[in-house]
Amino acid sequence: MTGANLRQLLLNKWGRSYDIQIRRTQGKIFVQIMWKYLEQASFPLTEAEYMARLDTVASYLLAWGASLQVQDFVEQTRDRPRLGKAVSIPIDLGELSSEWLIEDF
Repeated sequence: MTGANLRQLLLNKWGRSYDIQIRRTQGKIFVQIMWKYLEQASFPLTEAEYMARLDTVASYLLAWGASLQVQDFVEQTRDRPRLGKAVSIPIDLGELSSEWLIEDF
C-alpha cells in the first residue's frame, strides 16, 4: 500500500481526502481517519504535505502487515468521519506489539 492507494481508498469510500493519523492509546495502536479533509479551504496541510503524511502512514501499515486490515475496515464500516469524531481503526500487531513503541504524529 502507498499513500496514493490510501487516498484512493478514502475517496472511494467517502468522496473526500480525509486526514489520517496514527495514535497510541493505552498500549494499543489506532489509525484514525479524522474529520478534516484536503478539499477544505481551512485544511492545514498542502497537498504535498498531505501526501507525505499518507506515505508515512502507509509505510507503517506495510511494516506492521496491517494494510489489508485497514482496507477491509474502511470498506466495511458504516461510520464516517464527522466534526469531533474520527473513525478509529484498531491495529492488531499480534506478537509485534512490544516492538512498535511510536509517538503520536
